Amino acid sequence: MAASSRDSISQYFKKGAEVEISSDEEGFRGSWYAGTVVRPPGNVKRGSAKVLVEYKTLTEDEKGTRPLREELQLVQLRPPPPREKRRSFKFSEEVDAYYSDGWWEGIITEVAGEDKYLVFFRGTREQIAFKASELRLHREWVHGKWVPPLESAQDVTPEIQKLPPSAEVGAEHNFSPGEVVEVSSDEEGFEGAWFIATVVKKLKAGKYLVEYQTLRNDDDTDFLREEVDTFHIRPCPPDVGLVDRFDVLEEVDALYNDGWWRGVISKVLKNDRYSVYFRNTQEELKFEHSDLRVHQDWVNGKWVIASKVIFQTSTHCFLELHIWSLRRGEMKWSILADAGCLFFL
Repeated sequence: MAASSRDSISQYFKKGAEVEISSDEEGFRGSWYAGTVVRPPGNVKRGSAKVLVEYKTLTEDEKGTRPLREELQLVQLRPPPPREKRRSFKFSEEVDAYYSDGWWEGIITEVAGEDKYLVFFRGTREQIAFKASELRLHREWVHGKWVPPLESAQDVTPEIQKLPPSAEVGAEHNFSPGEVVEVSSDEEGFEGAWFIATVVKKLKAGKYLVEYQTLRNDDDTDFLREEVDTFHIRPCPPDVGLVDRFDVLEEVDALYNDGWWRGVISKVLKNDRYSVYFRNTQEELKFEHSDLRVHQDWVNGKWVIASKVIFQTSTHCFLELHIWSLRRGEMKWSILADAGCLFFL
């Protein structure tokens, strides 16, 4: 590995450095916790890339006297986002909400007052009220920089995208037998995916029996049937019109393994192809334009398109380190350059 790459790791994850820590455990995905580096990574070139961290808000004992320590992979760490001036938020903006000792990714679904917001969490299908002081603009640590960029250094313009009135549906929605719907799953490895199904019948306690259109049962004799609750079923998203081109950082659903998976456009390629980054799995895959659609969320009986942030990047050239993924125990590194520069892997 180049010396500049090792220097970047040393800068971000040196002993005593403050970090934010993510978790792959069920029920904690999408959250970040404050911590401190106790032991920096070893020889990254030889695969000793684990970091010993100590949490600031989580403890090992019930009394809360002994901070929790864990040895984690580099991909689970990032620098803490720099603090910004207090701001107000708008409908459909993506935010992080401070809840249960950590920061959780959500979306503003209602401005409930001068200093109160309702935030919807996709992973748990919950909506909770927060004060502005408990929220921050959601950002991703990509290629060694914050996306969207910090407002103090870049031009940031929130653009709220709303669907036409005909696409809005009432808050309470009853599904009828024969209706085509989309169904999600909480099973490990399937988070963030929606599969097309047909409602067979309505059951008690708000549940439905559905039959998938692409998933088969265990013995492959018929299409899979399953009981689902109202938190895991929704109408098929409405058509938002012809999309000629997707842009970098735009949220999309990608048709993959018989379902629609939520991701972000990471690169615009030639011949109507795109690279899409999936946060849950930390993978980047290539797709045809025809296999993508605009990402929409079903919130309180209405379809919402998350706000899109338009920003200007600097034109100067600099190298950045990006920890892309862990595959089969091997670390894959990318050294990329800013606009106008070559990049290599």
